[in-house]
Amino acid sequence: MFWKFDLHTSSHLDTLLEREDLSLPELLDEEDVLQECKVVNRKLLDFLLQPPHLQAMVAWVTQEPPASGEERLRYKYPSVACEILTSDVPQINDALGADESLLNRLYGFLQSGGCLNPLLASFFSKVMGVLINRKPDQLVSFLRKKDDFVGLLLQHLGTSAIMDLLLRLLTCVERPQLRQEVVNWLNEEKIVQRLIEQIHPSKDDNQHSNASQSLCDIIRLSREQVIQVQDSPEPDPLLTTLEKQETIEQLLSNMLEGELNPSVLVSGIQVLLTLLEPRRPRSESVVVNNFFSSVDGQLELLAPAPLDASVSSLGTLHALRPRLGRFHQLLFEPLQLEPLCTTWGTLAPPLGNTRLHVVKLLASALSANDAALTQELLALDVPNTMLDLFFHYVFNNFLHTQVEVCVSAMLSAGPPPHNGLGTPGPNPVVKHLLQQCRLVARILASWEENDRVQSTGGPRKGYMGHLTRVANALVQNAEKGPNAQQLGQLLKELPGEQQEQWEAFVSGPLAETNKKNMVDLVNTQHLHSSSDDEDDRLKEFSFPEEAVLQQAFVDFQTQRMTSAFIDHFGFNDEEFGEQEESVNAPFDKTANITFSLNADDENPNANLLEMCYKDRIQQFDDEEDEEEEEEGRGSVESDGEDGAWQGSQLARAGRLGQPPGMRSGGSTDSEEEEEDEEDDDEDVDEEEVAPGGARPSSYPSPGPQPPSPSWTATFDPVPTDALTSPPKTTEREKSPEPSGFPQSQSAQALQLSPVPNGSAQGGPVSPGAQ
Repeated sequence: MFWKFDLHTSSHLDTLLEREDLSLPELLDEEDVLQECKVVNRKLLDFLLQPPHLQAMVAWVTQEPPASGEERLRYKYPSVACEILTSDVPQINDALGADESLLNRLYGFLQSGGCLNPLLASFFSKVMGVLINRKPDQLVSFLRKKDDFVGLLLQHLGTSAIMDLLLRLLTCVERPQLRQEVVNWLNEEKIVQRLIEQIHPSKDDNQHSNASQSLCDIIRLSREQVIQVQDSPEPDPLLTTLEKQETIEQLLSNMLEGELNPSVLVSGIQVLLTLLEPRRPRSESVVVNNFFSSVDGQLELLAPAPLDASVSSLGTLHALRPRLGRFHQLLFEPLQLEPLCTTWGTLAPPLGNTRLHVVKLLASALSANDAALTQELLALDVPNTMLDLFFHYVFNNFLHTQVEVCVSAMLSAGPPPHNGLGTPGPNPVVKHLLQQCRLVARILASWEENDRVQSTGGPRKGYMGHLTRVANALVQNAEKGPNAQQLGQLLKELPGEQQEQWEAFVSGPLAETNKKNMVDLVNTQHLHSSSDDEDDRLKEFSFPEEAVLQQAFVDFQTQRMTSAFIDHFGFNDEEFGEQEESVNAPFDKTANITFSLNADDENPNANLLEMCYKDRIQQFDDEEDEEEEEEGRGSVESDGEDGAWQGSQLARAGRLGQPPGMRSGGSTDSEEEEEDEEDDDEDVDEEEVAPGGARPSSYPSPGPQPPSPSWTATFDPVPTDALTSPPKTTEREKSPEPSGFPQSQSAQALQLSPVPNGSAQGGPVSPGAQ
């Protein structure tokens, strides 16, 4: 690995730490101080572990900085110091845990009067949490010596960081024996009773909420610990104290006696809901199907199964029964709330968080399936009241969820157990739902009302989805379930007209709604890639006749590439053997491509091609050639007119896209016939021009040039002293050449080639001669 080669470059801190006058603030200003601390930089740790520096960092995380101080003193230095102290470096943990003076400095933060600084409280709780986790023996021993520790925790419980510190004492101590000592110590300090005292109207809302959260966490953690440690010799004292009837009665007295406080009611109900949870590990909540109150107080229905009182807190049920009437009264006489304006109307009064939690509590009490408690709830007509709220607050889905789950659990729960022997009688809850609460009539009326409103363009009722699930629960439990026989009998006892309406509703609107709600998550039809049938789909199309050649070329390329391509893809070891020294590429399909082109067939593109030829190629007639010859002869009279003649030739060639003296390779057959007729005239012109106009081949000739643009000449290099002697002309050898010589090749027709006798050879040749 690369770290074996000692590639670590020296840090800037190493150079800085060599200074004798280095101060701690100057060191904390460096950006990489925390990183170097975590990688255990020895020089840095030696500097930080000095007693003055440790004391300074502890002071930064526990003492309030001056309000007028610099921002670094108020925020940066405390934050960096906290990160260093909680970096989980063994040397730092040992230094903090072994020095009692540093622990006293930390503990002094709790002893400060007034409200704590939330930022410093988070630093303090973080440092103490690391010490509880890494040095539990030293810290627990230190805290147990402080008589006022629990009182100080409760005094500052309104700060969330202090509540976290209390929970760390219960969760971060891993050794079972030490944890049991901590639990016994906190129980001796009456931590449960003192937390319940915090849920009182005389305390503020933050203390209510944090005390309730602490109690709920203690209940859950203790129950999980009991399940995990089955052979524990001692029960959890904190859980035992919480489940006592006297403890619950103290909580209910704080909630309901005197002036009602919404925060106290909500916080106390959360504790009661947690106590009514079944004693079951959270990991089994997905497997075990039942109805219970979840971790956050939300009621959940996992499957129809009764919740025995043995898995709930009997002390809670006994303490709650005489208080049910007071809670039920809160549903009729809610606390004073201002009207709430919503997008669909005004709620006067709104449901409120308090009544929502009361509904949760009553629903959880019904689900406990305790005979005495259920009888008291039915006497108060609690289910009917909950249904009234369900239909009154049309768009409160929080309420709809609680009522739906409660009704479903009541329909699926068996009759409550009795102390006497014998078979249990009919379930009073089911009878109450169908007779006193008129569940069937309410479902039918509400469904009809929703259809009427929607038919006039109004909005759909917000409870329709939950109402559909309630109706389905009634139908399913009437078919099979612990109360199927009783439900079937009660449905038959309905009035005749209502019974017919219910049967029509189940087979009509309810069945249609269930069909719409059932969505196939996976399509059962055979799915295949679109590329599989791409070739087949292309074969269905009839390509135009003009594209046959292009399609043949594509087929040729495809056949060549895919010839045994899959079978021969990649390399095998055998291919590299010595016995195979050649590679034979199979071309077995390339010779099978056959296609025919009939030149006699009339093609619609032929006329278009002919029009393009006529437009692009300029024709040359006899009259223009004769005029050019006359102009060429007249130019011989004066050498001064040669430049003008060449300029006109260049200009004309630029317009035609050809160099001067070049004839277009696209000439027609008529032009070839005219060339034969003009040969005799060109011979006479050459004889007239050659004697006086011959020049060395190394210089451009300013003399008269042949008028025909097809003239081609070849010259030999001649010495300069031969300028005075007239060159001899050679006979022109006539040879037939193709008339359609390409324009690109005609540009190379004018060239200089050496002749052995040193004479110049020239003369007009046919177009395209080289």
